[in-house]
Amino acid sequence: MHSSLAANQALLAALKARLGPREGTSYAVCAPFPYLHQVATALAGSPVAWGAQNLSEHDVGAYTGEVSGAMLREFGCRYVIVGHSERRGLYGETDQQVAAKFMAAQRAGLTPILCAGETLEQRDRGETESVVARQLDALLNAAGVAAVANAAIAYEPVWAIGTGKTATPGQAQAMHEFIRALVGKRDKGLAAEVSILYGGSVKPDNAQELFAMPDVDGGLIGGASLVADDFVAICEAAQKH
Repeated sequence: MHSSLAANQALLAALKARLGPREGTSYAVCAPFPYLHQVATALAGSPVAWGAQNLSEHDVGAYTGEVSGAMLREFGCRYVIVGHSERRGLYGETDQQVAAKFMAAQRAGLTPILCAGETLEQRDRGETESVVARQLDALLNAAGVAAVANAAIAYEPVWAIGTGKTATPGQAQAMHEFIRALVGKRDKGLAAEVSILYGGSVKPDNAQELFAMPDVDGGLIGGASLVADDFVAICEAAQKH
């Protein structure tokens, strides 16, 4: 929940000017709902796609204050984030609700970016794999493994977001490998193809090391996405892998 019309204009203009088409690399920005029209207008004709940070699990109805997948599609959204750690932690979204939002996104023709990850307390208790497995299995059981063919998964270690801590490349790789194996138990072909993004404080100075890991396919960028130079530098690091 950052930015303003004026700040957006400067940031989006910089991204449009500096992020050209690159084979094998995709970029997207996910903005707060009120700015989607501005984002769609500013990025039209560029290789930068756009999306939203959340959506309702319902397609239509008396759900005051909610935003449906169909509404997002009308603004040209391609992506939507579901199950972000802040939605789970601050707003109590359950694994089942996140799965329902994921399916609602796909019904609307959107590509969901499913977030999964553990808190510091869960990591300290040795529960990292069981927590992530529970979050992913809730989705795979509800939607079926075939649903990940039109989706991305973001590993989001909550303890490394906004804390100054970052998972080492080895820690990130271990969890990405675990996630890929979890999908692979149900469909090895899909597991090899699904994009698994790292979402734990990616910055220009660590992006290259993280993206060099074999199972890290990209990043879900937080604070660094608000600074054009930082976001472009991260995208350039992704282009090298």
